[in-house]
Amino acid sequence: MTAAAQVKRCAWARGSEAERRYHDREWGVPVFRDRKLFEMLLLEGAQAGLSWSTILNKRAAYRRAFAGFDPARVARFGTRERNRLLRDEGIVRNRAKIAAAVDNARAFLAVQEAHGRFADFIWDFVDGQPITHRWRRPSQVPAFTPTSTAMSRELKRLGFRFVGPTICYAFMQAVGMVNDHLVGCFRHAEIAAGDRAHPR
Repeated sequence: MTAAAQVKRCAWARGSEAERRYHDREWGVPVFRDRKLFEMLLLEGAQAGLSWSTILNKRAAYRRAFAGFDPARVARFGTRERNRLLRDEGIVRNRAKIAAAVDNARAFLAVQEAHGRFADFIWDFVDGQPITHRWRRPSQVPAFTPTSTAMSRELKRLGFRFVGPTICYAFMQAVGMVNDHLVGCFRHAEIAAGDRAHPR
């Protein structure tokens, strides 16, 4: 057995190479860059009702389709761009999700206008610091929390869509607002120690 095969990972990341790479390099690493936060918000909304592996496999197509996840450009998408997206086989061609992505880009810009950075606004839900959990089994990891419920409520008030409590918690996990790697996973300790990115 190779050393790579002996690495202990969270159970959900033991499937495809794309899942392992995302788990090892990105999931749970604190994100403070606004464009990256917008990317993950868009992708988590696109995932609703689907598997994360499906979205990972379409991520490059999403990057092309949504202007490199530039919220200022996405916010300007009109009827022509939306119709183009509905014909794009590389992404999830769901009219409501596409419309929500454009609406969310506009709401994202409004938050930036009010707070200077979206990161300052969103990280305030955890007082600016990642929360490190010590889950030992996948069954212990919640689908949503009071914090993600509060985030969902506020985002909806500000005009965001596809931001229910479960989507918000998945977003929090993805951008490192919570460290939900199981304690037996090699990334739990690295991220808890302040590791910002696993070596490629």
